[in-house]
Amino acid sequence: MEEKPFPAWSWSVEQCLKEYNVKLERGLSSHEVEKRREKYGWNELVKEKGKPLWRLVLEQFDDVLVKILLVAALISFVLAYLHGSESGEAVFEAYVEPLVIVLILVLNAIVGVWQETNAERALEALKEMQCESAKVLRGFYVPDLPARELVPGDIVELRVGDKVPADMRVASLKTSTLRVEQSSLTGESMPVIKSTNPVFMDDCELQAKECMVFSGTTVANGSCLCIVVSIGMNTEIGKIQAQIHEASLEENSTPLKKKLDEFGGRLTTAIGLVCLVVWIINYKYFLTWDVVDGWPTNFQFSLEKCTYYFKIAVALAVAAIPEGLPAVITTCLALGTRKMAQKNVIVRKLPSVETLGCTTVICSDKTGTLTTNQMSVTDFFTLGGKTSASRVFHVEGTTYNPKDGGIVDWTYYNMDANLQALAEICAICNDAGIFSNGALFRATGLPTEAALKVLVEKMGVPDMKARNKIRDTQLAAEYSIDPITVKLRCCEWWMKRSRRIATLEFDRVRKSMSVIVRELNGHNRLLVKGAVESVLERTSQVQLADGSIVPIDEPCRQLLLLKLHEMSSNGLRCLGMAFKDDLGEFSDYYAESHPAHKKLLDPANYSGIESDLVFVGVVGLRDPPREEVHKAIEDCRDAGIRVMVITGDNKSTAEAICREIRLFSDSNDLRGKSFTGKEFMSLPSRQQMEILSKPGGRVFSRAEPKHKQEIVRMLKEAGEIVAMTGDGVNDAPALKLADIGISMGIAGTEVAKEASDMVLADDNFSSIVSAVAEGRSIYNNMKAFIRYMISSNVGEVISIFLTAALGIPECLIPVQLLWVNLVTDGPPATALGFNPADVDIMQKPPRKSNDPLINSWVLFRYMVIGSYVGIATVGIFVLWYTQASFMGIDLSSDGHTLVTLSQLRTWGECPTWENFTATPFSAGSHLITFSNPCDYFSLGKVKAVTLSLSVLVAIEMFNSLNALSEDNSLLTMPPWRNPWLLVAMSVSFGLHFLILYIPLLADVFGIVPLSLNEWFLVILVSAPVVLIDEILKFVGRRLRQTTRKQKMA
Repeated sequence: MEEKPFPAWSWSVEQCLKEYNVKLERGLSSHEVEKRREKYGWNELVKEKGKPLWRLVLEQFDDVLVKILLVAALISFVLAYLHGSESGEAVFEAYVEPLVIVLILVLNAIVGVWQETNAERALEALKEMQCESAKVLRGFYVPDLPARELVPGDIVELRVGDKVPADMRVASLKTSTLRVEQSSLTGESMPVIKSTNPVFMDDCELQAKECMVFSGTTVANGSCLCIVVSIGMNTEIGKIQAQIHEASLEENSTPLKKKLDEFGGRLTTAIGLVCLVVWIINYKYFLTWDVVDGWPTNFQFSLEKCTYYFKIAVALAVAAIPEGLPAVITTCLALGTRKMAQKNVIVRKLPSVETLGCTTVICSDKTGTLTTNQMSVTDFFTLGGKTSASRVFHVEGTTYNPKDGGIVDWTYYNMDANLQALAEICAICNDAGIFSNGALFRATGLPTEAALKVLVEKMGVPDMKARNKIRDTQLAAEYSIDPITVKLRCCEWWMKRSRRIATLEFDRVRKSMSVIVRELNGHNRLLVKGAVESVLERTSQVQLADGSIVPIDEPCRQLLLLKLHEMSSNGLRCLGMAFKDDLGEFSDYYAESHPAHKKLLDPANYSGIESDLVFVGVVGLRDPPREEVHKAIEDCRDAGIRVMVITGDNKSTAEAICREIRLFSDSNDLRGKSFTGKEFMSLPSRQQMEILSKPGGRVFSRAEPKHKQEIVRMLKEAGEIVAMTGDGVNDAPALKLADIGISMGIAGTEVAKEASDMVLADDNFSSIVSAVAEGRSIYNNMKAFIRYMISSNVGEVISIFLTAALGIPECLIPVQLLWVNLVTDGPPATALGFNPADVDIMQKPPRKSNDPLINSWVLFRYMVIGSYVGIATVGIFVLWYTQASFMGIDLSSDGHTLVTLSQLRTWGECPTWENFTATPFSAGSHLITFSNPCDYFSLGKVKAVTLSLSVLVAIEMFNSLNALSEDNSLLTMPPWRNPWLLVAMSVSFGLHFLILYIPLLADVFGIVPLSLNEWFLVILVSAPVVLIDEILKFVGRRLRQTTRKQKMA
């Protein structure tokens, strides 16, 4: 049962306890729990009913091309069976064709079902994010209650490292601070501080609900008691599951799939028409009648002849359908995925490779994609020799690697007393650590604190002897067996000099944390770091460069605040550093047994201890943009791709980063270009569409999952092809809904990866741009081989049509056509997938998703080529029967009988011819003989059929050279630019020789070996196809030049 919406975040703890009729110190009774379970159900995500396997299998056959093939296979089975019944034996060769077609369809279905089941694993990954047990009060303390048994009103205890089991209202803190890592849900880069104070807004974003903890997030530090507010599908993570399921229902076909379906529809119509025409042309052979008194009588119907022309119609269907196309497309996409993997893009769903090529909008997350997701210090400043002078130091490097960059114009000798105090505070007032995972450096603890430790390593130490020793140990560490833990030697040096004896934890009131340390001289010192304004309020003195301490005056305070404003406006997160030597009753503090220790137990005393501070300096940190992103944004601009940044971070930080990566220039007015998620969603839908459709970048900050999903949906409705990046659970619905969902390999959650189409191995935005270029190249190559295969099929259709139109014997049988379509055409078509990319591929605008696969000029070209293929294939068949020689090549040396063209066209009337004889002729080592002379046109056509098949294979090999480039001549794009094509042509010819010269295979395919003379004839008839297409390409180039000149004029 659904819960009544209840804004617990805007109610006080007392009101919440009253609402749920529960006491914080006791929890719910078992009777109350049972009542609530009946009302609210279990705390678990509901599994949507998946499609049954039989439905998934059937859906794979819901495709136009597949349906045509199914019908063709069925008819072939029937004809093979009838043939077997007539001859009294089952001939295996007759069943080869339908068996091969069915095998293709079964393999296609297996791949499709596997992809479908793989795609829905995102919902399972969400379940793994749910907590398994919880610490609950139910009259008594239950340390490990299964989390699914929680009900609204339960009192739950959370401790450091716990995964939150449900959406809960924080009721009381057991420590001074509570931080929760909720970046996977909200996209915030830092752990969020939680409190018990209500947020007086009934409708506010997740990030603002500071008194709520959400299911699936993790407690970073502190502990607390909470009241369960929402369970199961009513939690934020449950809502995300519902959104993922909703998005999965909206998944559309890829642009290529749509085009192929459209092509399949047209092909069906064309096949139907051609088959009908063939039957109309040949009706006289199976249906005859006499005309008496102007009326037809004595109808005679020949089932044998009707079946024969029915077989021709089936051959037409087999010829017209490019059976090898699905296999070649899959192979090409698979090769594309390998290329993309080398560019750090792991493809999970094959069709997304092609879709990426027509991407028009990239919606990118900020943290970790455009930025490094590694906090680093970029600037720090301290006062100079007097209170009116300041000095700023710039720090290079964007990672947690201490050797990545350094401080500009820095020498260890200029580490004066002031800078030493700054280094000491950064090193000791700090709980973070750093470890390396191969080349990648990661932080343990808070990212800001890890960045401060890296700064200390870059600053070095003032003691020369210690410095040399550190350098030697660092050199030795490079050859260490265990490189995982990074030794921060400079930080260790400071920590040995100043031993930490007490910690005053951070809290939201004073916005600072501090430590009491025992110096080498035996005196205690307080080291403080926190929000600059907050530290300045409690500052009474400042330290100058030489270490002297002077009272702070108003001009000095204003100077510090001005510098702070400069740094903040550049998107830096600023921390103020200070210390205090006169600690009063804590001056001799040593351990918990000291009388003053009880003051440290109450956080209310911390502000008093941290008063009369000596201000040292300010450190500016940020999650810096990746170096390569600026170039990637430029490439997107050149390629006509718009970039939109959608982040959970705050508005000013997001805008500063967007300016830095040049998504916006410094002079750009961001009104109408930068919105918080809530601001954008409150606008009228018409205005929203206007904002999204205008050219240029956009940035959406404080975005929640539903905002991301809505933005993606609106862009798709506007006809955009959207690529969406994300790493958190909150990104999963939008990743699922986008045309291309791209998740992060390093920082990404399993939920995001499962919902995505591809994964960035290096979490880098520029890898997406490389992948788009690769996608465009793959699409161009796919277009090349689709055109190649279709032009070949047009040739086959025309050859069968001519056969039927002329009334000559069938010159190609279905199994031969199937062999050509699947095996012989396959290698060259696949090799066309290796065509090198155009140099200007990323200077062209994205192709429109409705752009035709084959435009009218290309269709005309391939009709001309197809006509030549048909004429050549049928022509050589006719030549063999009717001509003794052709262009000086002797055709009658094998001793076969020559007939006239009219005899060949009326071969069905052979039994009525007087004195017709057919002499035996040689075919390789065989002698072809006839018991009945009329068998010369059925059994005896074996040599003519072999010549036709060989011409078809040779022409298609030459035609693959034409497909190297849509427009460019072979003189400018020579075949060796793609050596794989030459290898593939050799393989295809090799396979053809195999079926010609191995007797068993030759019998299956109904062909015989050819002599060298006959091969010369085959090459002579096939080669002109290259010349014809070169002329057509030349005409096409001239037409385009003329059109361009007319437009310019």
